[in-house]
Amino acid sequence: MSELNNENIIHKVYDDIEIIQFKRLLEFPNLVHCYTLRKHNVNINSSEANRQNFKNTYNKVSKILRINEENIVKPHQTHTDNIEIVNVPNIELNEVDGVITDKKDILLVTSSADCISLLFYDKEKNIIASIHSGWRGTVKQISKKAVEKMIKEYKSNPENIICCICPSIRKCHFEVDSDVMEIFKDKFKHTGRINEIISVGRKIEEKQKYNIDTVLINKIILEEAGLKKENIIDSGICTVCNVNDFHSYRVDKNNSGRNGAFIGLVS
Repeated sequence: MSELNNENIIHKVYDDIEIIQFKRLLEFPNLVHCYTLRKHNVNINSSEANRQNFKNTYNKVSKILRINEENIVKPHQTHTDNIEIVNVPNIELNEVDGVITDKKDILLVTSSADCISLLFYDKEKNIIASIHSGWRGTVKQISKKAVEKMIKEYKSNPENIICCICPSIRKCHFEVDSDVMEIFKDKFKHTGRINEIISVGRKIEEKQKYNIDTVLINKIILEEAGLKKENIIDSGICTVCNVNDFHSYRVDKNNSGRNGAFIGLVS
């Protein structure tokens, strides 16, 4: 079994696009979702240079998920902890890194290239969310705040919320200097799991590096928010280790494209 197929996810290959999907979310016929691979020039980087690939990717995904591409809602992400409720498809969202809706036929998407994308579904209230959590978003605990917003705005019971963690940079490659390490150490020392979260890494020119497990952090804070452990489902994929399949900013730098985490409710 390839890394793109495991106990939690399946890899689907179409003529002009490849995606992964979470087996748990496929259990719900009123729900559509996917996370895109980079093959076939699939890229939702909205830069002017990538405009055509961006449009083509939306077209391909909307056909697979059977939601009009004009109903795709993607915020302009800036590593905030801002989360917005979406009630209509044609809406512009600036400085927003998470979107939530209970409306049908709206396709929510956040983009990433190593950052963590998280797909949420409240199976009782029929509410969805797509959340972007880079390391700054993880420090700000945006995934936990998404759960809190679902509770406040929709009266969700967190025990009914499923969260799927898409491919992202993992501890093996998320290497930081001491200044960033200290931010994480201070923020998450309350968990009592700092030795799992932070590892002493290699030295480069006498400068000590550290490796941070941001996926584990998100799992911990989601449990703190009330999610059941079995409802936090990890793809288990590192985008850097699998750069031939996924866009990775750490590898490709400013030339990096973006992967998309799509989720929608259907009639």
